[in-house]
Amino acid sequence: MANVKLAIIYYSSTGTNYTMAQWAEDQAKQKGAEVKLVRVPELAPMEAIEQNPAWKEHYLATKDEVPEAKVDDLDWADAIIFSAPTRFGNVPAQMKQFMDMAGGLWFQGKLVNKVVSAMTSAQNPHGGQEATLLNLYTTMFHWGAIIAAPGYTDDAVFATGGNPYGTSVSVDGEGKMKEDVESGVRHQVNRTLDVAAKFVE
Repeated sequence: MANVKLAIIYYSSTGTNYTMAQWAEDQAKQKGAEVKLVRVPELAPMEAIEQNPAWKEHYLATKDEVPEAKVDDLDWADAIIFSAPTRFGNVPAQMKQFMDMAGGLWFQGKLVNKVVSAMTSAQNPHGGQEATLLNLYTTMFHWGAIIAAPGYTDDAVFATGGNPYGTSVSVDGEGKMKEDVESGVRHQVNRTLDVAAKFVE
């Protein structure tokens, strides 16, 4: 995997998807990939963030620690793992804006054959997790990217909820995970890198 460049691009309000992204980063580095862990820019006003103590705490803890995602990160990467919570069965506005900014790369054909995979979270198992991943992948089809969803390729998928589209987790009101999905995240990284390695010269 030493030749694969992996961008892990996440949005997280209370920290769940950041934790998943960190697991992904650790696994990818163990596999020898070159990794960038970046967060999409926050769009919410500070007044909104301050109304949720967990959101405020996470925002302040990471805003100067984790680099902001740039469209150039998409160009740099051979493979991309996205992680974002669900918002009404779709990705949050922060993630959507970032993807919409990739129009120039798309027009130049620079997103074709990028290997992509995605993870998500919601407050309950039927809170739009699968719809969020499928909606994100719709954009990937337009890019001409290659989707490396976990499918049912390892027992870890069953152990972490059985979502074939990507690792997903339920969280409580404070953003704490209700299930242990670390093994699912790590398998999803392995699969993404394995697929990407087939396309890296």
